[in-house]
Amino acid sequence: MELIPLKTPQKTPELKEKCTNWQILKSRLGLFILKSTLSSHTNKINLTNMRRLITLLLFLLWTTHPALAQSQLINRLDSFFHTLPSNQPGIALSIQKHGEVLYQNCTGIADPNTSLDSSSNFRMASVTKQFTAMAILLLEKDNRLTLDDPIGRWLPELPANVGNRVLIRHLLTHSSGVEDYESLIPDTQTTQVLDADVLQLLSRRDTTYFSPGTRFRYSNSGFCLLAIIIERASHQSYAGFIKDHIFLPLHMDHSTVYEKGQPIFHRAMGYAKDSAGNTIPSDQSVTSATKGDGGVYTSLVDYRKWLRALQENRLLNLSAALKRLRFPIGSTPDNYYAAGWFISSQSPVILFHSGSTCGFTNYVIQIPGDDWSIFCFSNLADNGAPFRRIVRLLEDEGMTGLSTAVGLQNLTR
Repeated sequence: MELIPLKTPQKTPELKEKCTNWQILKSRLGLFILKSTLSSHTNKINLTNMRRLITLLLFLLWTTHPALAQSQLINRLDSFFHTLPSNQPGIALSIQKHGEVLYQNCTGIADPNTSLDSSSNFRMASVTKQFTAMAILLLEKDNRLTLDDPIGRWLPELPANVGNRVLIRHLLTHSSGVEDYESLIPDTQTTQVLDADVLQLLSRRDTTYFSPGTRFRYSNSGFCLLAIIIERASHQSYAGFIKDHIFLPLHMDHSTVYEKGQPIFHRAMGYAKDSAGNTIPSDQSVTSATKGDGGVYTSLVDYRKWLRALQENRLLNLSAALKRLRFPIGSTPDNYYAAGWFISSQSPVILFHSGSTCGFTNYVIQIPGDDWSIFCFSNLADNGAPFRRIVRLLEDEGMTGLSTAVGLQNLTR
């Protein structure tokens, strides 16, 4: 288990004075809250003012004495990690601000002989979509394609009714209406499906669920097709393009794209629980070999480099790309999707994505305006409970809106 907490401050006379001053400030704020939340006309509590002032109080705690607030959070996170078994598949968590690690912890096993640590490589599942989308945007930047290209330009195997109507931007925003390839796989299938197989399955389907660009419907098919478009536009393999244009420039030295038979550095194997609650190996399935929708493996160490590069616009201006691409999610007002990110358009704006497969459960949160990032990887299927608990702990410390953003995961099912 690896832990990188902030140092707990010692109570020197100077710190004791600051603590005393903070207690006085809290007392005065308490009186102010009480007075301002009572209406002079109705004597009823003004809940709006109460919420605003509580938010102010939490903000003052983090800004006027952040070490104390962070120390409290670290203690609560440590206590939670101590409740998790160390001899079972586990989780790896990192919380960062301005690119600096505020808290990092790992517990559990990567395989029967190895413990998880910050260099363990997890299958990202749908978090991979960020990398696929970035590859498309880099090709657009290099004038190899445009987001308004009909996908039939690159995928002539598709029927004209699909290929001529669906644009690349529709695939990037889950607004294409292209059928789910998972529903087209024969029940008797035992060999793993590749991105090329997804294209072959869809080449026999001349309809979409709805008119492209009119609705949101989460689609793994779309990102498998994007992987093939990347290969054809770049004249490289998908894995080769991701390595050359993302992993190498960002020094993500041990990240990789899954290819059967190829070694993966510090690989975390996937597990699941059976109906009796026993832990069983569950690393691969029929759909585990597709690349564009879920084939990237990375670690806490490397993923931190990825997020920092996005925050610093090292590959391109992600914020501008999301703004011009974002597609509204009709069932959830003020929420959007674009280029591998759910966008919760609140204050502050929160970017979120999850990744779930037969042996892994991953969550990623970015708060660009405040420069926070939170990511949690697990090598156990359907293991969302630990991250939801972590989110509640963070919200208890004043980080609002996280649960709302994480709830967008339901749209991926």
